[in-house]
Amino acid sequence: MINIISDTVTTPTPGMLDAMMSAQVGDDVFKQDPSINALQEKAAAMFGKEAGLFCPSGTMTNQIAINVHTDRLDEMICHKYSHVYQYETGGYGFNSGIAVNLLDGPHGKITADQVAAAIKPVYDWLPISKLVVLENTNNKGGGSYYRLDEIKPITDLCKERGLRLHLDGARIFNALAETGESTLDVGNHFDTVSICLSKGLGAPVGSLLLGPADFIAKARRVRKVMGGGMRQAGFLAAAGLYALENNVDRLKEDHEHARIIEAKLKSLPYIENVRPVQTNLIIFDVKPPLTSDVYIAKLKEHNINAAAYGPQTMRFVTHLDFSRAMLDKLLVTLDNMRF
Repeated sequence: MINIISDTVTTPTPGMLDAMMSAQVGDDVFKQDPSINALQEKAAAMFGKEAGLFCPSGTMTNQIAINVHTDRLDEMICHKYSHVYQYETGGYGFNSGIAVNLLDGPHGKITADQVAAAIKPVYDWLPISKLVVLENTNNKGGGSYYRLDEIKPITDLCKERGLRLHLDGARIFNALAETGESTLDVGNHFDTVSICLSKGLGAPVGSLLLGPADFIAKARRVRKVMGGGMRQAGFLAAAGLYALENNVDRLKEDHEHARIIEAKLKSLPYIENVRPVQTNLIIFDVKPPLTSDVYIAKLKEHNINAAAYGPQTMRFVTHLDFSRAMLDKLLVTLDNMRF
């Protein structure tokens, strides 16, 4: 089976499994799991932050960040494609009681001028603009990424206007594989950073929230009330440590595979268009009357799993478990499919 639904479908490599099975563990609720402590310290140092917090998911790290950064009746500013708006079940309202101010922009990206125009004046009948969230890379934007020279004006504006700036960096290492920029430089531009270990990096579970020590101390309490206080989760943290140490540099291979698929899709008569491929996400439209449901069913006949993004829209995602042999089989299959 070739599974290109997401980069979350990977399974641990033998080396990662060895690291997990030999992990030292303790009770993390009491801060006594050495593997979790090591992971939090390593990730925080990578991004120049004082502390880190290991959580089960990127949704939890994002939602904790939103909760700690804001008060009820505040407002979060983000792109309309943002994961915190699209795919976290309205958690900003449910968990934190805040409003959302949605901006538009090409491929899921926004500018400092847009943020400045979105900041609300202080009136009793308006929420208070408090937090800006950027997503890098942007999932629904097709794996698009910000460079630091695009982020810096937003950082400067937030500092000038007293807003907090959070990075949903679920695929930040994919972005850095393209820009060549450093994790330290990224961290310096944000108040808090969320990174995911279970997407392109191949860990089975886990994300980290990184920020100032006092912020993370509050975040631990919010994690607990959300049910995210884990016990001997060092087995999972060991997988995350292995991922950070072994699976970052290889992300360029995923991007290369994605661009090869992009070129093939552009040559096919049943494809309407392909969004520009920038990292490991390929989003494209099939020509009517063909639908994504029919297309998915046809792919499954060839033992290929993919995901719909709309009635005519599809998404393929390359990842650690998508090999060159699988790529070759996919290309031949795409060439031979008829509708």
